[in-house]
Amino acid sequence: MSDPISRDDVAHVADLARLRLTDDELDHFTEQLAAVLEHARDVEALDVADVAPTAHPFELSNITRPDEVRPSLDRDEVLGQAPSTEAGQFRVPPVLGEAP
Repeated sequence: MSDPISRDDVAHVADLARLRLTDDELDHFTEQLAAVLEHARDVEALDVADVAPTAHPFELSNITRPDEVRPSLDRDEVLGQAPSTEAGQFRVPPVLGEAP
């Protein structure tokens, strides 16, 4: 079995990424990247033909309550308590230099 990546490969990728690596870092990252690629090779070798694609390992569902019309606050009463209203809406100070 050949090495999945060489020290020269790592040096080339580091150069493309404009990273300056010491000799010790090149050796260290070559070992790490080789281990990652070896694991990827192991995963690639798995027979997953009968495995359905999933986005999450556990089945999830949103728990929501039914949307039911219920009594709410009286609009006129709420707007009557606001410091300023306009055309049946709350009036707020201008934002980001907008004209009032």
